[in-house]
Amino acid sequence: MSVIDQLSSELARLPGIGPKTALRLVHYLMKGSKHDIHKLSKLVVELAEKIRPCGVCGNFSEEERCQVCSDPGRDHSIICVVEEAYEVGSIERTGQYRGLFHVLGGKLSPLDGVGPDELNINGLLERIRCSNGEIGEVILATNASVEGEATAVYLEHEIRALGPSVTRLARGIPVGGDLEYIDGNTIAQALAGRREMGS
Repeated sequence: MSVIDQLSSELARLPGIGPKTALRLVHYLMKGSKHDIHKLSKLVVELAEKIRPCGVCGNFSEEERCQVCSDPGRDHSIICVVEEAYEVGSIERTGQYRGLFHVLGGKLSPLDGVGPDELNINGLLERIRCSNGEIGEVILATNASVEGEATAVYLEHEIRALGPSVTRLARGIPVGGDLEYIDGNTIAQALAGRREMGS
């Protein structure tokens, strides 16, 4: 297999990149300067070596604690729970949320072998327990898919037993929609219209 085929195959494994797009990307890189290719490859290596999950929330970070967890100006009484780290950026871009985050690293999917122990759920529950009542609200911002809803229901049960109120993003985010692809205004409205779970 040629280098072009190998690189195309690897790029096609990325979400949203099919074989044709992967091949187009490889051809684009080949037309560019060697400097640009080396710069890109250096950044990919640095990504693997320097980026790690935040020790508090699970977001990606170059430090032990991410920028959000390290910011004393954030509202520490609210945690917004998302499935994946890239969804933190989707919510941050709205400019409407100043609380903390917690990244699960996926969603419950028993058919795929993903149960509570495979996600960062225990970390969330431990944060709430250790907050001594400081965390008053947990916003469940899991996606509006079957698995996202199942994850939200499971989390609601576990979190309610610890005391905080549990809210869910308001609709306006379509069923099956991923936060990554939702515009900032819709996310801001969903945050503003969040509702108490179980009501």
